[in-house]
Amino acid sequence: MSQEKVDRYKQEKANRKQNMKKEKAKQAIRRCVVGVLGLALIGWLGYSAYNVYDSSRPKQTAQVDYTAITEYQSSLAEPVED
Repeated sequence: MSQEKVDRYKQEKANRKQNMKKEKAKQAIRRCVVGVLGLALIGWLGYSAYNVYDSSRPKQTAQVDYTAITEYQSSLAEPVED
């Protein structure tokens, strides 16, 4: 049993650099994912807050007078007398 432990330790020691590189890569990926998710969350919160702010502001409305267009269309619809 103790020989198995010694062999396992030797194998771990031989692969220590590779294992450390893998762990560092995993940590870097985790940090990147957490960073991207954090930025997405902050962006979503900012967008939502702006929408709430913008919806509380009064909207500007414009009224269009279509009488000239309707008169022009009615003049086109009238038969032309020769």
